[in-house]
Amino acid sequence: MNHPSTLTTFTRASVSLTSGTAAGNGDSITYHAAGPEDGPMLVFVHGWPANGRTWKHQLTAFAALGFRVIAPDMRGYGSSTVHQQRDAYAQEHLVDDMVALLDRLDREQAVWIGHDWGSATVWGLAGHHPERCAAVASICIPYRTLERGVSALLEHVNRSIYPPDTHPYAQFDYMHYYASEAERAAQVLDARPANTVRAFFRGGVPAAHGKPGPTSEITRNGGWFAGADAVPDLPPDTRVLDEELLADLTSSLTRTGFAASIAYYLNDEANRTYSDTSLNGGRLDMPVLYLEAFYDQVADTSLSRLAEPMRRYCTDLTEESIEAGHWAQLEQPTAVNAALARWLATKTPSLWPQPTHPPRS
Repeated sequence: MNHPSTLTTFTRASVSLTSGTAAGNGDSITYHAAGPEDGPMLVFVHGWPANGRTWKHQLTAFAALGFRVIAPDMRGYGSSTVHQQRDAYAQEHLVDDMVALLDRLDREQAVWIGHDWGSATVWGLAGHHPERCAAVASICIPYRTLERGVSALLEHVNRSIYPPDTHPYAQFDYMHYYASEAERAAQVLDARPANTVRAFFRGGVPAAHGKPGPTSEITRNGGWFAGADAVPDLPPDTRVLDEELLADLTSSLTRTGFAASIAYYLNDEANRTYSDTSLNGGRLDMPVLYLEAFYDQVADTSLSRLAEPMRRYCTDLTEESIEAGHWAQLEQPTAVNAALARWLATKTPSLWPQPTHPPRS
């Protein structure tokens, strides 16, 4: 077992989060942890462009309930290993990272919760290593979509919002842009990392629901922010970002740069092939939770058919909708935590931490 070395510690609601490193195979995975070491394990897997600390509201809440909670910095993020090769960020390697992390934590199984690209990795883990998954949950990204590439996403978009003649890549046009202009995109996002964090970490906009999202215009506009050389200076959205998280993400993304995180978008063919080799034809039989972010204009399941494949491929599926944008776990942490807790208590009651009572005198 690889014992965590404490790097940083901070406290929320009487719960301390520690950061440790699991090393092996020439790589290192930094992870954030809390809760009793013998508690039932929940692993929270972040997406783009984030790190494990973006789960802080979930980590502290579930640690306080008696779970052992882990949130890795995925490869290319935080203090974890940054690879230079784009193919190092294919989902097969990311899933292998998570299996290795579980091994190094001396656990056979965990409940896995993903968001954004972290959801793609959780879905891949469930499809290829179901024996390591007591249950799986995803925020925003339904099964059989992102982890299978842009073509799978486009099969289910709402063409009344995104007509094919004017918006061939719909809300996923930014992914098409990355495929041809990855270096330019990284340069723009790297120029002012704090501005980039403030621009992308924003809450839902109810008035924009059902209207074309800005990510559908990236190629036509010559890149993010109308082809600007750097992200403009916007005020932070305090529904999502506090000063501590803004500073942490800025420091993290300054260290790693954006080339690695953009590489997650550049492995469609390999990811589709990997998904096609899932066990049981891709069907998931463990308990599955999908939390829709109702006002997410990119991963939209409220007005599209994006969730339909998931409903065909999951035997035991629970769905809930959160009135939030893409960063639901930050914008509406109480609602997300309540949905996760209900699902865990209902679908995995044997994993719920048992109360401890002091000995009677």
